Amino acid sequence: MRIDIITSLPGLLSGPFDHSIIKRAKDKGLVEILIHDLRKFSTDKHKKLDDYPYGGGPGMVMMIEPIALCIEHLKSERNYDEIIFLSPDGELLNQKLINRFSLLTNIILLCGHYRGIDERVREHFITKEISIGNYVLSGGEIPAAVLTDAIVRLLPGAISDETSALNDSFQGDLLDVPLYTRPAEFRGLKVPKVLLSGDHKKIDAWHLERALERTKKRRPERKG
Repeated sequence: MRIDIITSLPGLLSGPFDHSIIKRAKDKGLVEILIHDLRKFSTDKHKKLDDYPYGGGPGMVMMIEPIALCIEHLKSERNYDEIIFLSPDGELLNQKLINRFSLLTNIILLCGHYRGIDERVREHFITKEISIGNYVLSGGEIPAAVLTDAIVRLLPGAISDETSALNDSFQGDLLDVPLYTRPAEFRGLKVPKVLLSGDHKKIDAWHLERALERTKKRRPERKG
């Protein structure tokens, strides 16, 4: 899989992809992540990327030309399954979308900044708009890192125990169960006895009961 990230601030993404699961996936050749500095595609002598919005109003808007030139350059080299714009008013990211994205071969992630981007980019270049939540961040770099992490961990071989990813919260209708590990008792705080019993039927029943309880309490809108 290849993920191309277009950003005006490449330094913000220099760290998140060099650690943990993503680094291991890169080292194994499971994913290729390339960060493209949008300023290299600016035709302005000062490498300007933004301008005042037509019609007035506060804030600055990212111009169409550098973005179009960058996307066209990437598309001249390969075909892309999706060109995703990270935007607070996009479709809310969920596990079902992430599962679908993890099956793709090539995707572009476009990080916005300032007040937003020229609408013509959204209309003519973008195939999908994604939001990681109903709030506003300074730019699309953190959402791009979130989306990349969520996708990469699902790639076969990225996680040593692949069944772990399949049992994550949101993979099914229920949230994940409470988790415990050694020691069995710490300062009088004990692990539930059923988990130490070795009786897998009882443990499975306990897991289901706790998952239903947690989902009802924390995600009442879910139908699990």
